[in-house]
This record gives sequence, structure tokens and C-alpha cells, in this order.
Amino acid sequence: MKAELVLMGKRLDMAPRAARRWLVATIYMVLAAVLVELYLLDHWRTSGYYLIFATFLVNRFLLGGYQFGGLVKPFNERAPVRRVTPVPFVLLFGLRVWEPEPRDSELRNDEREQAQRDHAHFQAYQALIVALAPMWLLAAWAAGSSRLLAWLMARLPMTPMQLIYGLVLATIAMAITLPQSILLWTEPDMEEAEGE
Repeated sequence: MKAELVLMGKRLDMAPRAARRWLVATIYMVLAAVLVELYLLDHWRTSGYYLIFATFLVNRFLLGGYQFGGLVKPFNERAPVRRVTPVPFVLLFGLRVWEPEPRDSELRNDEREQAQRDHAHFQAYQALIVALAPMWLLAAWAAGSSRLLAWLMARLPMTPMQLIYGLVLATIAMAITLPQSILLWTEPDMEEAEGE
């Protein structure tokens, strides 16, 4: 895991656990706000894809894990594809699209890191199962009829299909970001870990 994050040309110290937790909480608050704003914009008719695109950008530049970049080492341990020239629109935001060529030891996860990665995925899958339960209930209601769910849906400002779609969008965003977020949230302060 990296100890610092470069965002808009500014270096942020991510060694303390509190800083990483602040980052994770901020990411999920922003993604939730984007989900709500996109619903208000057009009820996710065409804008739902933007949430998924934003989630991939968050992974690429902040979290890492599935892509090279961000704080978490790549899960697949393969070297990234290098760009020779920067993408012009990225320069406007001061984001680093390329990094120095990593050494092989920087890409390899040791046994402790692999165990942490596997445990984070296990925890993420448990959370995703919990997130899928409301979708299952709503889909069951849409397929049949339930008086309780019909009573609840009559009080919501959206149709059952819009609610299911919103839950699907939120669950996909969680599936993309949750393992890395769990690693960032649970890892102790990096100075303490080095001292042990």
C-alpha cells in the first residue's frame, strides 16, 4: 500500500489510518451524492452509466487494486501498460496517469498482503450479498404481489423498477470499490506497522 496520494499536484499523506478512513468515507459520500443527483437529473434513464464510469475513475486514481494507480497494490501483480505522453484532459486536473516504472518487488504481494487481499474480498462479498437481498425482495414483488411491498412502494417517489435499478447501480459501485476500501479502512498506521 502506498503511503501518499498525489491529487491535483498536491501530495497527501495517507500513512495514518485516519487519513485513509477519511478518504474512504469521502469517496462513498460523493458516490452516494452522485447517485442521488443522477436520479434527480433524469431518473437514471441515461445517466446511470456515469456513476459506473465515475467509480472506475475513483479506482484508477484513488483506490487502486484492480488497476495500477491509487493506494492499493494491483491485485493481479502484472506490470501496468505505460503511456509515453499524457492524455491532455488529465493535465487540466493535475492527475498523474503514469508513474515511474515499478520494480518487480513493488508489484508482488507477499503472503501477508495476499491474506489481507483475500480476507477483504471475502468481507466484500458478504456485504454484496446483503446489498442484493433488497433487490431480490423487490424483484419477487414485481414478479408476484405482496401487500406489504405494495404499501411501501406506494409511499416512495419512484417506481419499483427505478428502485431496483438504483440498487443495482449502488451495488455495482460497491462491488468495484469495496475490497480496496476494506483494505484502506482496516490497515493500521503505516509507521506502526513498520515498527513491529
